[in-house]
Amino acid sequence: MKSIGLTIILLAGIAITKVGALMRDQETPAHITGIRSSKGQIILNIFRTAEEYDKQQPFKTESFSKTNLRNGELNIRVNLSEGIYGFTMIDDENGNGKLDKNFIGVPKEGFGFSNYFMEKLRKPAFNDFKIDLAHTPSFGIRVKYM
Repeated sequence: MKSIGLTIILLAGIAITKVGALMRDQETPAHITGIRSSKGQIILNIFRTAEEYDKQQPFKTESFSKTNLRNGELNIRVNLSEGIYGFTMIDDENGNGKLDKNFIGVPKEGFGFSNYFMEKLRKPAFNDFKIDLAHTPSFGIRVKYM
């Protein structure tokens, strides 16, 4: 009887370890192109759902220095577990932590979306730029300036 109990405890421990390994964060590389200036910082907003995106309440926000900027390109890395995410980016040139807009609401700083370039003047839906990190281990963002 003791050996059955010990076996159950051992199997439960192995299962928990495997689930923990699947939930572990992985380093996800991103390549940002089209950055026009070395001033300021890059702000990356990470959304898990369309609802978070629509409410502009990111799951996680990270800032990156532009010290390694070369020819308008910057490589960054984000630690996330596998899952579906949408990434938005701001080229915060004045370093104030937000996307500055003019008096009619047009962005004065650059912005972008994961694996999506905004061709039209409409805000994309979450489904337009979401990525499944289980199938797409890296992503790109092309900066747009208005």
